[in-house]
Amino acid sequence: MLWSAGGGLAAIAVVAGLGERRRRRRHDPDSVGWVDWLTVQMLALIGLAVTIGLAFKT
Repeated sequence: MLWSAGGGLAAIAVVAGLGERRRRRRHDPDSVGWVDWLTVQMLALIGLAVTIGLAFKT
């Protein structure tokens, strides 16, 4: 169960990284998005580290 959660969090981190890359390369710098992809990515990576740590512990 923990490994599945880790896989999901890894997928979220990858998608957030792609979203951040897309945000940085946009043509209109004044257009503002509503998702802070960097925060989403960092939270997913922290959750991934905790989940994998717990998975190895059990």
